[in-house]
Amino acid sequence: MIRFENVSFSYEKGRPVLSDISFEIKEGEAVGLIGANGAGKSTLMKIMLGLLPAEGSVTVDGLQMSKENLREIRRKLGLVMQDSDDQMFMPTVFEDVIFGPVNYGLTREEAEKRADEVLGSLGITHLKHAYNHKLSGGEKRMAAIAAVLAMDPVYLLMDEPTSALDPANRRLIINTVRALPGAKIIASHDLDMIWDCADRVILLSGGRIAADGPADTVLRDKALLEANRMELPLGLQRR
Repeated sequence: MIRFENVSFSYEKGRPVLSDISFEIKEGEAVGLIGANGAGKSTLMKIMLGLLPAEGSVTVDGLQMSKENLREIRRKLGLVMQDSDDQMFMPTVFEDVIFGPVNYGLTREEAEKRADEVLGSLGITHLKHAYNHKLSGGEKRMAAIAAVLAMDPVYLLMDEPTSALDPANRRLIINTVRALPGAKIIASHDLDMIWDCADRVILLSGGRIAADGPADTVLRDKALLEANRMELPLGLQRR
């Protein structure tokens, strides 16, 4: 599991971004990470990846976050970035998808086999030899997910996976995320997406955990969401 124990972080002394954060995420859980702008969602994910040094204890599958363990920890975590252009840097989809596995020690033949399996499972085999700069926003997001899944992470981290997508591509990503196996940690302002994809929700506010519970409970709590500068998912507002 991923475990945070009394984790705090400040970019500037005396101005904490996260304060005394504690939670556990077990293998197989689908967790939505929500909160208004500045709540600390992106910072928390960076700490989880070992990109920021924090006070307190962070462990991933029993490995304490440290310089010595960082490589092994990162092999367990796969991050799908908010902007796919920051993630896709090879000329074609296929080259991007095999890049990670090859650098993790797979042979070219093994990497190509895994890439074919992942592209097939996501239903985007037709994009295999497509040039990344010619993909639509939704296609590029799907290709980015494929590139991360090809590295076989235990935990999939997603930062605003539906941002800047049209309704059809947004629904495609939601359906894809829902069907993905394994643990998922999804940071998003799109509460309807969180409603569809997460079993559990952690609400950050002012650098602290304001709520942590079943998605059905947290996302229906209008008073709680409004107190933390958020609104009910649109799907619930219409009911």
